[in-house]
Amino acid sequence: MANTNVKAAGNSYTAKKVSGSEAKLQKYGVFFVIPFLAIYCFFQLWPVIYTILLSFTDLKGFETHLHFTGLENYARLVKDTYFWKSVGNTFIMWGMNFAPQLGIALLFAIWFTDPRMHLRGKSAFRALFYLPNLLMAASVAVLFKSLFAYPNGPINQFLYSLGIQATVVRDDGTIVKEGIQFFRSPMTARAIVAFIQWWLWCGQTLIMLMAGITSISPSLYESAVVDGANQSQQTRYITLPLLRPMMIYILITSLIGGMQLFEIPFLLPTDMNGGPGNVMRTMVLYMYNIAFQGRSQYAYGAAIAMGVFIITMFFSMIIYLFMQDRSDLGRK
Repeated sequence: MANTNVKAAGNSYTAKKVSGSEAKLQKYGVFFVIPFLAIYCFFQLWPVIYTILLSFTDLKGFETHLHFTGLENYARLVKDTYFWKSVGNTFIMWGMNFAPQLGIALLFAIWFTDPRMHLRGKSAFRALFYLPNLLMAASVAVLFKSLFAYPNGPINQFLYSLGIQATVVRDDGTIVKEGIQFFRSPMTARAIVAFIQWWLWCGQTLIMLMAGITSISPSLYESAVVDGANQSQQTRYITLPLLRPMMIYILITSLIGGMQLFEIPFLLPTDMNGGPGNVMRTMVLYMYNIAFQGRSQYAYGAAIAMGVFIITMFFSMIIYLFMQDRSDLGRK
């Protein structure tokens, strides 16, 4: 009975406290939240809803009237070979970028966080690695466009000095030496895009991995040293397993960013269509070509956007389930 009275008194005190100054703060706090909600709904939520609705219509060109066509755009999307080729291009360039990005960033993160290596200037190296991430992708694309320009760009000038030139047979049969057309070769064009992406995002991956490693308790490494584990064994059995949550986050966010690759292939000398044989035409670039060039097929472009979203979500879930700890799944 005494406990009941104490609880009742505590509840009444809490109610009085909330109904006082905190209630006023909550009331005025709503006015500070309303501007954010209004901006979010107008500039983010409504465009997403409108894109979903638009994908079920036939809107294109300068038409103002639209008609609902059901799943017609999605049926066309499933059969669209150009779209599936853009899906393959996107995954190829993302894989060419992400595999070395994660490997190099993980290697440097282990080195920079190991107190036994006594590396000097670690802060300066971290800053240098991260600096490219502060640049705009559009400006970097323009920079690399000029660097690899044909025939007298800086890279070709450097190769001239080394005696490296492309051998070209003209129509009359004469053989000449000239600069390399980097953006006319599918392999070099994709490699340049992948390198730009690696250069831009490797620093951020490094910082995140370093944060994950430094959050691991030092007592685990001390216990491993007492048990006779060397550095490679500590990395394999302590660092990598405990970095699993950070790895999942990096993989998924990198996948989301990679599937939205647009600026670099668009601004490089690829005629805004993805270069030779459309080998650099990503999903988002293909959506731009369909929705805002030519016949301006807005409805089908919206369906492509939804296709990009579905593919990204599907592979994100696969990564999450594959990378998740099996012991956690067993407990669930």
